[in-house]
Amino acid sequence: MSTFSNPGPALEAFLTQALDSPVRVTAARQLTGGASRATWAVDVEVASGPGQGKLALVLRADLGGTINDDALSREQEFQLLQAVHRAGVLVPRPRWLCTDASVLGVPFFLMDRVEGESIGRRIVREPALAEARGLLPRQMGEQLLRIHAMPLDSPDLEFLPRPQGDSPARAAVEAVARQLERLGEPHPVLELALRWLLNHAPACEERVLCHGDFRVGNLMVGPDGLRAVFDWEFAHLGDPAEDLAWPCVRAWRYGKDALRLGGVGQPDEFLDAYAGNTHRHRELEGRLAYWEILGNCRWAVGCIQQADRHLAGQAPSVELASLGRRTAEMELELLDLIERSLSCHTGLQ
Repeated sequence: MSTFSNPGPALEAFLTQALDSPVRVTAARQLTGGASRATWAVDVEVASGPGQGKLALVLRADLGGTINDDALSREQEFQLLQAVHRAGVLVPRPRWLCTDASVLGVPFFLMDRVEGESIGRRIVREPALAEARGLLPRQMGEQLLRIHAMPLDSPDLEFLPRPQGDSPARAAVEAVARQLERLGEPHPVLELALRWLLNHAPACEERVLCHGDFRVGNLMVGPDGLRAVFDWEFAHLGDPAEDLAWPCVRAWRYGKDALRLGGVGQPDEFLDAYAGNTHRHRELEGRLAYWEILGNCRWAVGCIQQADRHLAGQAPSVELASLGRRTAEMELELLDLIERSLSCHTGLQ
């Protein structure tokens, strides 16, 4: 974490006050993954009171910088976690929020730790998770349906970003275009893709709670399959097709390119679980193809921005630096997807 290297002593003081009991941090280690947020596994012992005993927690805090201008604050992400947890979505139980930067230097929150595997390349390859990979497509569809069913008039969601106009897709493309322009790097393929996306942006009257980054790599997986959905900082109200297409973006297949759904399966079972017996995903089919193209474009620009954070000295990191090279992979994928769309869908020319 850029602002502190050992959260133990300050965290002990914070939890001691929150629990009205002496608390000791027995272990704290920074977890891998997370290019814009820092995540630590923290073990604590509570001396007395209702919470007496051992707690396995995760601490989530800002790293500095983001790949999305509308990313939620830690306070907002914590509030959203509380709402979706109450609604029965598989998420870690949120515990405590701290907005006082004097404690650790940045706002943070704590939630229960869910055991399992979250590293995408391991999920798609580990022999011990072979059975889980067979379960994931349906489980992912079921959880996304539950997320999209959240009532939008709830006060718990009033702070979420909401796209203006009748096309969340157009609003998203315009945001990516602004992001690329600020970076000041010439990328002819991305500029071509953005022009194509603007010309074909679909309308969408319905709005749902979009997770914003629903994919393998943001899921906790055990031998029994999906255990938790995390990393909610990009949540917003938008087109359901956005969340449905995002886990099919090539970058989230982790080398298992033949398995279009996150390297674990094909989209059909995932979409069937989402739609149930309604065949709803057939109505979304055209928008799904569009949002897959937009997803690749978004991540290409996101990789440029992450590498820029390293180059500018904002967050020196080999991981961020390495993301810059991934842009070329998405550019090739964009050209392939646009060509396929032009040849397969006569309405998109």
